[in-house]
Amino acid sequence: MLRISGVDIPEQKKVLFALRYIHGVGPKVSAEVVKRANIDADKRARDLTSEEIGRIQTVLDQYVIEGDLKRKVADDIDRLKRIRSYRGLRHIAGLPARGQRTRTNSRSVRGNKRQTIGSMTKEMAAKLEEAKNKKG
Repeated sequence: MLRISGVDIPEQKKVLFALRYIHGVGPKVSAEVVKRANIDADKRARDLTSEEIGRIQTVLDQYVIEGDLKRKVADDIDRLKRIRSYRGLRHIAGLPARGQRTRTNSRSVRGNKRQTIGSMTKEMAAKLEEAKNKKG
């Protein structure tokens, strides 16, 4: 398996799409990297030579990707929390930080622990109550 910037790249995909497996490399950056490294975008990752991989790595070194990007994002969120900005407070509370509604949805941020239960039959309600009593 091919490794670029510490990430396993799928060999069966075209280079343009395979580079997107690197955190921080999307469609635009992938296209730029392929163009600046003078590589055919339709070429499969398994067909790359070691020289071409080196050129890709050289171009990618100019971008903030993988661990450095994750660290930068975490530091930015930490800074927001420290200065007690609105967005930082939303991160602390585990709520959406970008203005989404919270009355419904927002499961990805809040987690599945607050699942809304719709109408249910009396038997289902009894089973749910029984399960709660067994837990604690």
